[in-house]
Amino acid sequence: MKRLILMRHAKTEPWAEGIDDFSRALTERGKEDAKRMAEELVAIGWSPERILVSTARRARETCSEVAKIVEGEKVRPMENLYLTGVRGLTEAICHNDGAGTLMVIGHNPGLHDFAMEILREAGSQDHQESVRLIEKFPTSCCALFESEQDGAFLPVHFKLTQILRAKDLREADAPL
Repeated sequence: MKRLILMRHAKTEPWAEGIDDFSRALTERGKEDAKRMAEELVAIGWSPERILVSTARRARETCSEVAKIVEGEKVRPMENLYLTGVRGLTEAICHNDGAGTLMVIGHNPGLHDFAMEILREAGSQDHQESVRLIEKFPTSCCALFESEQDGAFLPVHFKLTQILRAKDLREADAPL
């Protein structure tokens, strides 16, 4: 069985005059959300063995927070993941699919488009999760896909299993 985790970078400082998009940093909430998301992935047994990450600062900082929680991962920064689309994500994953659980940390709209393409190809194990994916792919969101096939990555083999959103985890952690 193979698993694929698509994660959008965490909450980032807003773009402003004089700040290069590539260099935008995470906010404190973004750091907390990335850490909490990693804790949830570990808790449900989805620790990535390999992480492909965009070289943009916000993606690298998200990966750094995730790597503090997840053990044994091998991180591979990839310049071509910065603002890439479906084709670029497919190529990156096809060349790095040796892991049982592979994580990609990148950007919208490419990650959301890619997740939607996989959903169209293979479907979902849960209709409600499909609806949540279709609605939006916010910062720190993780889309979890599983394949019964152990061979090369092919989107048609992966079914959506779950969507994790930082906002949902924050609400669950909030005192009553």
